[in-house]
This record gives sequence, C-alpha cells and structure tokens, in this order.
Amino acid sequence: MIASDVAVLAIWKYAGFASAQAAGLASFTGLDLPTFSLALPIGISFYTFRHISYVVDIYRGERPALRNMASFVVYIALFPQLIAGPIVRYREIADQLTQERSHRLDDIAAGFPRFALGLIKKVSIADSLAPVVDACFATPADQLTTATAWLGAVAYTLQLYFDFSGYSDMAIGLGRMLGFKLPEKFARPYSSASVTEFWRRWHMSLSRWFRDYVYIPLGGNRCGVGTTYRNLWIVFALVGLWHGANWTFLFWGLYHGTVLVIERRRGWGVAATEPQRRLARRALTLLIVVVGWVLFRSPDLGTALVL
Repeated sequence: MIASDVAVLAIWKYAGFASAQAAGLASFTGLDLPTFSLALPIGISFYTFRHISYVVDIYRGERPALRNMASFVVYIALFPQLIAGPIVRYREIADQLTQERSHRLDDIAAGFPRFALGLIKKVSIADSLAPVVDACFATPADQLTTATAWLGAVAYTLQLYFDFSGYSDMAIGLGRMLGFKLPEKFARPYSSASVTEFWRRWHMSLSRWFRDYVYIPLGGNRCGVGTTYRNLWIVFALVGLWHGANWTFLFWGLYHGTVLVIERRRGWGVAATEPQRRLARRALTLLIVVVGWVLFRSPDLGTALVL
C-alpha cells in the first residue's frame, strides 16, 4: 500500500523531471530521448502523505481504521489544508473524525479571526513583497549588485513566511469553523537559535511526518553516529525533493541536512543560556536560513550561485 502511494506520487510529480535529466545525459552520447510532463493534481503531496499516515498508524495499532467512508474521505481530502497543509497525521485527528460535530458559534468565533489574520498576512504582506522578490531574482547577472541580491534574499525570506504561515492560519481557522482542530504549523521560526531548533518551529507538521514515518523507521539516532548522519541526509534530501522536482530543492534539502549534521557533531543544537550568546546564534541561524532560501527560490543552480 505504501509502495503504491509512493509510486503514484513519484510518477505524477517526478517522472517529467527524470525524463528531462535522462534526455540531457543522453544528448552527450548523441541520442535524442523524448521528454514529457504531467499536469500535477492539486494537493497530491498532501493527500498522499495523509494516506501513508493513515496506513502506518493503523498498522502500528495507534488508531483503529475508519468504518465510515465519508469520514475517511474527510480525512484524506479535508479541503482547508489540501493545498499547503498542515499535514495532519491520522493519529492527530482520528478522534475528531468519528465524533459528532455541530457548527457551533464558539467554533466560528474562534476560527474566523484566525482565518482573517492569515488572509491579511497573505494578501497584504506576502503578495506586496512578491513583485520585489520577482524583480530581484530576475535581474541579469551582469546588472546584479550586492544590495539587490540581499534585498531579494531578505524580501523572499519575509514573503515565504507570511505567504506560507498566512495560508496555514487560514486553513486552521477554516478548519476550526468546520469543527476541526488542526495542528499548528509555525512557531516563530525566525527566532530560532540553531537550525535544529528552526526545524522544530518551521513547517512543524512536515517535520513531524518525516520524523515519524522516515527518520525513526530508518533507525533515527539509535544506531550509532554514522547512521544518524546518514538518516539526516536521507530525510532532508527527501524534504527538499518533496517541495518540488528541481535540483535546487534537492541541494537546499542537503544543505539543511549538512548543517544539522554539523550542529549535532559540534553540540550546537543545544540551546544557549547566555543572552548574548543566544542572540549571536539567532543571527547566525537566520543568516544560514536566508542563504538557504536563495537556493530554494532560484529557478536553477546557476542563478542561486550568482545571487
């Protein structure tokens, strides 16, 4: 079942990318291989991951299987979080799927302000920054200045957060209005004092999913230092590719995986207690994250290296 889920995701999301890479390699030998692309179904990554969570949590005995088809469909395709999450693990919402729900005024009163906050973050802040980011990243290399490069990097750092967290706020608020309590996705990530802490605060539902269904089954940190480092690189390579079929996403994931390995090796993932040291580590962590976002946002590796 899990293999079929992964196969469906791989075919729809990565087959076109793989065919383009194969054609590029074949061109060096004089062969002309065809390439193709598939129209990506909306939300395929999210409902595939939710279905894997459903299968694994039942297999592990953590929650019983749903006997009502409507409840199963609601879990897999709950529309508020279909496009950009949060990725709700089955164990987190199983009890809510089987209980009686009513559209109570207190749920609407609690959910609507959260939805409105997310809408403001998305439309007023993220969408206002988008033209600045697009212009900076589209600047030709021979016209790019240091100021423009940093403006693009910082603007995108803010745009991505307000866009992503804004959508998450809308999803959580809308879910609450429908009677569901969805998990949080962000917790002030840019205040992190290490990249290890950053991944406990950024896209938390994705981090938890990969921890529970990839990192721990691979052995986590229970099988020695070398295996732990290997597992971190595997997980973050997959995290990068999950975001899109492009070399930039893969190298962005490996970049974060490498930083996490360094932090674990040097003991820098442990929170600093002194205020000055923590402030310095916050600044360094933010710099590392911003540099990573340049790689994440760039259309190709060449553009990322120029910026």
